[in-house]
Amino acid sequence: MSIPEFLADLTNPDLAFLPKALLIAVMSSIVCGVVGCHVVLRGMAFIGDAVAHAVFPGLAVAFVLQGSLVIGGAVAGVVTAVLVAVFSQNRRVKEDSVIGVFYVASFALGIVIISQAPGYAGSLQQFLFGSITGVPDEDIYTVALTGVVVLAAVMLLHHQFVAVSLDRELARAVGLRVFGLDIALYVLVTVAIVISVQTIGNILVLALLITPAAAARLLTDRLGAMMVLAPVIGGVSAVIGLYLSWSYDLPVGGTIVLVLSGVFLAAYVLAPRHGLLARRRRHDVAGDVVAAGQR
Repeated sequence: MSIPEFLADLTNPDLAFLPKALLIAVMSSIVCGVVGCHVVLRGMAFIGDAVAHAVFPGLAVAFVLQGSLVIGGAVAGVVTAVLVAVFSQNRRVKEDSVIGVFYVASFALGIVIISQAPGYAGSLQQFLFGSITGVPDEDIYTVALTGVVVLAAVMLLHHQFVAVSLDRELARAVGLRVFGLDIALYVLVTVAIVISVQTIGNILVLALLITPAAAARLLTDRLGAMMVLAPVIGGVSAVIGLYLSWSYDLPVGGTIVLVLSGVFLAAYVLAPRHGLLARRRRHDVAGDVVAAGQR
């Protein structure tokens, strides 16, 4: 399918779900890109994966009750995040163990709940791998409003998040409430994931949170530039992924993730300072200098 044909489909009244899917994909990519920068800086990829599991029972309950998936997932994720933070205060059991217990249990609970709904197999596939055909109009407004709130919260707490990421003990010593900031970041990660699940699915949503930020990390040394690049990478990849999935009848979530992965690999190889080729050039130059000095 050519790009003009794709644009024509976007404006076709009979395909009203397509522009809605594109809009939600771009909005969720922007939000995940910004939040994902802090996740990558703090090495919290496992947390992101765990949160993706934690929101599942809320999504399942909302589906069964025909309520808002965004609200249902956010409530479940926030409750689970708070439980993890509370149980992690017992130093006998490490935080990663508590995370593993609660988030896997949450995912299992979601599977049990959704299994009681009619059309169980199709519903489960939609949750796990995403769907571009079932986005209701009200969810567009919910995602837009929620996204603005998340971005505002990230900007407001940006300096505190960075301080905790760089040195938790120093941040605590200067009076920052590290525990509260951890909870805040968990909640923001949860909400960012929830608004992305419908398009990309519960299994693959971690890629939208981590991959754009990881690629941006390779392309720049400045955090401000990274927080601009990451949502741009995510948004553009979402558009390209949706275009390819619509053109070739591919799963939208998987296609977006593959595009994101391709961008990351390109950055890994071609990044001007931290790419594989740049590192090899520096190594070769250093070798030449050493060899010249030995002559």
